[in-house]
Amino acid sequence: MIERILNIDDSQYGSVFLFGARQTGKTTLLLKLFPHSRFYDLLETDTYERLRRNPAILRQELSMAKAGEVVIIDEIQLIPELLNEVHWLITRQDIHFILSGSNARKLKRKGVNTLGGRAVRNILFPLVSAEIKDFDLIRAVNSGMLPTHYLASSDSVLKKRLQAYISVYLKEEIAAEALVRRLASFTRFLEVAALTNGEMVNYTNIAQECGVDAKTVKEYFSILEETLIGYMVPAFTRTVKRRLNQSPRFYFFDVSLPNYLLHRHNLQPGSADFGHAFEHLMIQEITAYLGYNNIENALTYWHTYTGYEVDAVLGIAEVAIEFKSCDEVQSKHLRGLKAFKEEHSSARLIIVSLEVSQRLFHDVEVMPATTFLQELWQGKIYVSH
Repeated sequence: MIERILNIDDSQYGSVFLFGARQTGKTTLLLKLFPHSRFYDLLETDTYERLRRNPAILRQELSMAKAGEVVIIDEIQLIPELLNEVHWLITRQDIHFILSGSNARKLKRKGVNTLGGRAVRNILFPLVSAEIKDFDLIRAVNSGMLPTHYLASSDSVLKKRLQAYISVYLKEEIAAEALVRRLASFTRFLEVAALTNGEMVNYTNIAQECGVDAKTVKEYFSILEETLIGYMVPAFTRTVKRRLNQSPRFYFFDVSLPNYLLHRHNLQPGSADFGHAFEHLMIQEITAYLGYNNIENALTYWHTYTGYEVDAVLGIAEVAIEFKSCDEVQSKHLRGLKAFKEEHSSARLIIVSLEVSQRLFHDVEVMPATTFLQELWQGKIYVSH
């Protein structure tokens, strides 16, 4: 059994929203942490139908619950009307709810009770390196970090699971919710989004590739974010001398998705595809680290109009990081970091690579990827001030 970092301590003091994309392991985690708690799984047809027809049944069934009791409702977005009952039970009986879901979009609709700040928001990310004994970097780059994907017994099993994942996502999250008018155009958008994964978002260019307008593309990206399938990394905007690009970069929530959509498999160091996936995995780990440590708005990237760039900037120019999937960092790889240092002299400079040993090279820390990940999760790369 893999020990997850997220332990949902907030449930001791009140109620919690637990969001996470499908198959990140929310249900497994909740069953492990709260084995004796009352558990409403809205993916169970009978439970769903019973509560959908009459949400007040929840209040009736919990009328004798004690103050501080933890009650779990899994996939709460399927019946948003239950939140009115949850609100009443929180305020009148001090029941502590854990409300899990994979789609925050339905909970943002007009008229949905969001509990007025009475529930703390938590996100469960895919697996991270710190949770896996004998973590295999090459495996992670290829399979991604969803539990069922990383632990797949073979490439063929992984492919089938990825195919099913994309199909279920399109069917249940997009088609069933009628979030888009034309599923074919959205399917094409997913492919184009994969091609631009980790790149600056240009809505106009993507719209032309998909045969829709830029407004529709923005809505499609919003759907990916609100269904927790992807997220934007904003640009670092503090200008000193050089003009900076302001467009965000988009990343799918797990590297397995662009791998599948772009037919990338058996990736090995030395190829451009491996380099893209390697960078994505590192950004994925940083995003999870910041999320689990409640550090908000700390990750950006830096890109000038003259072509200098840094893959990740943490804090207000406190740490600048480049990801190079090479086995020997050379002077040419320092170009972006050196330019960043000229404008932000106190920044710590790091290059994460596939070198076997850590070293200092022209005031830049060269770190093997595994060392970087260990230090990241030990809080040695960045902590909030």
